[in-house]
Amino acid sequence: MATAMVNGLRIGYELIGDGDRPWVLTPGGRFPKETPGLRELAEKLAAAGNRVLIWDRPNCGESDVCFTGDSESALHADTLAALLTHLDMAPAVLAGGSAGSRIALLTAARHPGVARALALWWISGGVMGQLVLGNVYCAPNIRAAWADGMAAVAALPDWAESIERNPANRERILGQDRETFIATMERWMMAYCPQPDRTIPGLPDEVVSAITVPALVFRSGASDAHHTRATSEAIAELLPAARSAEPPWGDREWHERQAERARTGGLFVRWPLLAPALLAWAEQIGS
Repeated sequence: MATAMVNGLRIGYELIGDGDRPWVLTPGGRFPKETPGLRELAEKLAAAGNRVLIWDRPNCGESDVCFTGDSESALHADTLAALLTHLDMAPAVLAGGSAGSRIALLTAARHPGVARALALWWISGGVMGQLVLGNVYCAPNIRAAWADGMAAVAALPDWAESIERNPANRERILGQDRETFIATMERWMMAYCPQPDRTIPGLPDEVVSAITVPALVFRSGASDAHHTRATSEAIAELLPAARSAEPPWGDREWHERQAERARTGGLFVRWPLLAPALLAWAEQIGS
């Protein structure tokens, strides 16, 4: 797979299709670009004349680990903007689900010149949804570093794939100053603390309201406490040029994908079902 050096980091990526309309797809969690469903959606978009970037964010897949920035999502947004510029793909349609939707919004807010439009689904939010993110992404690292130092952090399952696919990442983790690393993880964790004026972690509502590019926001299921329906509806209201859409699956999609994850290999296997709605919307807005 291809790699690029951007912002001092080695970033793994792949381009799918040779069309002249650029898109980027970003998955959720710390899942890599190979996670089932992502490539399949990219291929459907590419078949309609688009050029689609899938990529490994810092701390994911084969890319370098990095522990700088206001938050991990901000680090990802800044890296994505630099990668799109490096590949001469800006401005692009920024599309993604769960963490990918948050990164798309942060990228458009922090680097408006790289965003042509936004397509968002499974937007993380709500009190429980945000607190769970801080606990999943940051708490294990804080506990390990506090109790046993950076060797214990490097041994966490969180970093196993990053180290396996990019062995130098182990030394990057071991080379972190313990106190600085803990301070970074605590700062990143604070970004997920619910605040009344921040529907999206780390992004004030007034900043979301200043994002003027066209946006398509798929409503989350009423049963999904991690990506609440209220969050998706609030973001659709905040974005000046947004339209809401019903997703191509039932209300319990998140729960069903969690339950079948071991069998199917991923949470995003049905994302290709989004392709018809994404392509129809892109045609309407000329992207």
